[in-house]
Amino acid sequence: METSPAPQPKGAKLHHPELGTLVHTTRFHAARQPEAAAVICEDRTLTYADLHHHSNRMAHALRAEGLGEGDRVAYLGKESEHYYEALFACAKTGTVLVPVNWRLTAPEVSHILQDSGTRLLFLEDEFAPIVQGMPTTPPETVIPVTSITSWRAEHRDSDTEFEATPDTPVAQLYTSGTTGLPKGVVLAHRSFFAIRDGLAREGLDWIDWRAGDIALIGIPGFHVGGLWWATQNFNAGTTVVAMRAFAARQAVDLIRDLGITTACVVPAMLRMMLTEPGVTADDFTTLRKTVYGGSPISETLLEESLAVLDCEFAQIYGLTETGNTAVCLPPAAHVPGGTLMQAAGHPYPGVRAKVIDDQGRELPPGAVGEVCLHTPARMVEYWGLPDKTTETLVDGWIHTGDAGFLDEDGYVFIRDRIKDAILVAGENVYPAEIENVLEHHPGVGEAVVVGIPDERWGEKVHAFVVPAAGERPSPRDLHTFLVPRLAAFKLPASYEFTDHVPRNPSGKILRRELRDRFWSDSARKVN
Repeated sequence: METSPAPQPKGAKLHHPELGTLVHTTRFHAARQPEAAAVICEDRTLTYADLHHHSNRMAHALRAEGLGEGDRVAYLGKESEHYYEALFACAKTGTVLVPVNWRLTAPEVSHILQDSGTRLLFLEDEFAPIVQGMPTTPPETVIPVTSITSWRAEHRDSDTEFEATPDTPVAQLYTSGTTGLPKGVVLAHRSFFAIRDGLAREGLDWIDWRAGDIALIGIPGFHVGGLWWATQNFNAGTTVVAMRAFAARQAVDLIRDLGITTACVVPAMLRMMLTEPGVTADDFTTLRKTVYGGSPISETLLEESLAVLDCEFAQIYGLTETGNTAVCLPPAAHVPGGTLMQAAGHPYPGVRAKVIDDQGRELPPGAVGEVCLHTPARMVEYWGLPDKTTETLVDGWIHTGDAGFLDEDGYVFIRDRIKDAILVAGENVYPAEIENVLEHHPGVGEAVVVGIPDERWGEKVHAFVVPAAGERPSPRDLHTFLVPRLAAFKLPASYEFTDHVPRNPSGKILRRELRDRFWSDSARKVN
């Protein structure tokens, strides 16, 4: 069993370089701080000793079910301590955890379970009808989450003999599938340690973990952002507060009542918390850092968040394929009106970025092309899709499918998903650029831009606008505002006002859903 120094004083930076795989994480902290809270969920608290011994028992139970290295174990349920027990049990047996989005339909869940070859499924009762409604048969073994405690109880709580390497697969997460069938992204243990190690190596605190931290996970665990944030805190030995599902009022109450110090959210969650009735700065006095991703933050929302939350902000950018974050906009860059607020961020130490054209040639700073990232946290593969893997992972570089550029200092600026670029009379128009300008109009709360068919120009720009509270700008107002700020071919040809825009569970805008009704009569989705 590992030995370690005494717990560090509150506020001390936490980095344990001796931890390189999740196999050893709970063992290390159970020896070092057995009574420290590892997970708080609703009215239940698991200590590090609990998390270690429960996951050991679960690991032996998985072995007793006949599962071994490389077998897939799925979890279909909301956030709970059992989810994290399952994660570490998989790590300790060499099995691979497949978190399933509980908002999916029966056919979508069926695809994931069939595609992954899941042999055992942990299933919350609430979602049993989804499994019952699948067009395919369930996995050979289904364990109700309510039965996990009794299922594992008869097994010993000693360590398993399995030893992982940094390259051993431990999780398989399915991409959001906004187009086509979701792909299973296989991540190894190194995906949950590489960025932490790079930051520590250079002494950077863009994102940091400190003794006494209590971390809120706003992003669901079936999303790489939620899983990554949880593992970073477990590796550091801090306390994770798991919400069953994000609710703004509950999040505010948890921050205030539990003294939460760090949070990982998407900007939409920040907006929801700040607009909760009665919320004031007094609710956030213990919060020291907020990490956000999934989409950029508007200047208006940043200003309000800085004023009310009064903490540091760090923006993270990456993909499931990059093992979550590969680029970070550090707290020092979060200055309203600052030029870097348009950036996704700077690559972490050990991470490289480049931009290429459609021939694969590297472009100079300022030129827009496809952003590619080389990170030690990158995926192993797309499960069962070697051709797709070689398309996305080329000589160690992840081709993101995002259009953007690098500045002279290496900061990454994202203009949009390449597939969402609008071709207007031969000119590429990137929706994010128009959205960023529109959201500077005082009457606009949020804007989403898509391309729609146009007989003359091929495509034209259509803007969905969510008005700011108490405002109702007219199309003429918005056009007049944009004319001096954007080239003529980028100006929206039409506007549509709405009270919300659709998002997936990780907070990303479902742009394709907004586009589809305009293209329903077309064989192709672009002109």
